[in-house]
Amino acid sequence: MDSMLVFDRHAVRRHRDRAARTVHLVTDVLRDAGERLLDRLDDTNRRFTDALDLGGRGAMAPLLRQRGLNVISADLSPRMAALNPTACVAADEECLPFAAASFDLIVASMALHWINDLPGALLQLRHALRPDGLLLASLPVFGTLAELRTALTEAEAETTGGVSPRISPFPELRDCAQLLQRAGFVLPVADVEDIRLLYADPAALLADLRAAGETNAVRQRDRATPPRALFPTALARLPQQGGRVAITLRMAVMTGWAPGR
Repeated sequence: MDSMLVFDRHAVRRHRDRAARTVHLVTDVLRDAGERLLDRLDDTNRRFTDALDLGGRGAMAPLLRQRGLNVISADLSPRMAALNPTACVAADEECLPFAAASFDLIVASMALHWINDLPGALLQLRHALRPDGLLLASLPVFGTLAELRTALTEAEAETTGGVSPRISPFPELRDCAQLLQRAGFVLPVADVEDIRLLYADPAALLADLRAAGETNAVRQRDRATPPRALFPTALARLPQQGGRVAITLRMAVMTGWAPGR
């Protein structure tokens, strides 16, 4: 039903196609998030051979290869997929093209938050795993970009007298382990990691979101050009830490195992 379609997937693809030219500008953030995720592999004595890098934007595949894994990368955007130094495929996360039991490890770093049917996507990922295979995923949850969301809401209410959705809705942390369990994963775990970003120039935050392909793709977004004063007013409201604007990325780190034989 249309009421269940929160995100405009065509816009998500366009944003990521455009960002393929600029994503190198935020490689440090993407790599940091990826390394935090892969640290979880050090907590298991299982050895993996064949990995799927889902939505890694060119930052995750090299980290997996450094661990000696065979890697296939997939992205909704053909241009973004082509950035990966491995075999790659353009693929919709909501309709994955991989056969059952294709991988023993799937890594989705900051890649699942623009999906309308997240339970269905997780179910497909489980089917793509071999028995006893592992899913590692990080997903922005409620609290991510909270400072920007509040500033934009207050600034727009003052500027226009109304409010439109300008930042993606994020799930609650408590929902993430339940989603894994619902998709058939065993030993599902979801915990939280905060990544704190500091900006000398608050406008650089918006530039980074655009460079990463993370601009607004909510279906009910306002398509009109925003008032000229909106973003300067909002950016001036952002909290500061040591003279820099402080922004929070609150990441749910999700781990789940495919059932064994």
